[in-house]
Amino acid sequence: VQLQASGGGLVQAGGSLRLSCAASGGTFSYRALGWFRQAPGKEREFVATISWTGSSTFLADSVKGRFTISRDNPKNTVYLQMNSLKPEDTADYYCALDLDRLRSFPVRSAEEYDYWGQGTQVTVSS
Repeated sequence: VQLQASGGGLVQAGGSLRLSCAASGGTFSYRALGWFRQAPGKEREFVATISWTGSSTFLADSVKGRFTISRDNPKNTVYLQMNSLKPEDTADYYCALDLDRLRSFPVRSAEEYDYWGQGTQVTVSS
């Protein structure tokens, strides 16, 4: 499975971006997907995850109310809509796929994800 993240860029504080992550080469459905981010000099942190049906989502407290995660299974794509962006949201954003169909939702630990995208950079200026 290959994951290709896109949509990052430079935006002013208060602005919006939508990240996309397209999967290819494997089964996308019946799998939870997540977004993580890593700022310079910091550890990778959980941002959001979505169940395979898309009916359940879970977001980190730091982005709750500002970010939304969604997925389009026929298109093998997961999205992260980011609104009201803050300078502290600046980071490389990574999408990830969990192959374990039996794992309880939400999956918030990076160690439990099996495939990762290459990352897309988000920079929020003040």
